[in-house]
Amino acid sequence: MIELTDIAKEQVKLAMTEEERTDLALRIAVSRQRGGFQYKMDLVGADEKDESDTVVDAGDFAVFVDQQSAPDLEGATVDFITRLSEAGFKFDNPNSPWSDPLAAQVQEVIDQQINPQIAAHGGFVTLLDVKNSVAYITMGGGCQGCGMADVTLKQGIEVMLKEAVPEITQVLDSTDHAAGTNPYYAG
Repeated sequence: MIELTDIAKEQVKLAMTEEERTDLALRIAVSRQRGGFQYKMDLVGADEKDESDTVVDAGDFAVFVDQQSAPDLEGATVDFITRLSEAGFKFDNPNSPWSDPLAAQVQEVIDQQINPQIAAHGGFVTLLDVKNSVAYITMGGGCQGCGMADVTLKQGIEVMLKEAVPEITQVLDSTDHAAGTNPYYAG
């Protein structure tokens, strides 16, 4: 099932000491959202355990995982990180958020090939969906509103995805490029 690193456990215990109750447990849930998993963590009363919950012993506290979330959290690890650019709980989950094998293949190419390359320019790509051999994406960070976004899409992202996943016939960008913090495209 799910595992928490020592530092994550310490952060949960710290949050529990700030509460006025002493009979607390940690509830973790996950849902499949467009573009991946959405995680939720809450402190709940130990008496709020549902009959169908999986209970994980985290040492000083229990972790409740609902029946629907359990398969998607199998083998996952929760860590707590503090870096200049990000801080908080981070999930390392070996499970795919995609039930469609084609979407899972596209996501792997985005994660392993595309995002590492465009990260050098402060950008990233999020897969929204795959329907009828068309991959729907959004571009974020430095790619949102960039004057070269269309070139990146047509000569980079689409070429890489079609080569790695031949079933993909088209890649469509659903990004609102005018909404970026410094958009090249003005509304």
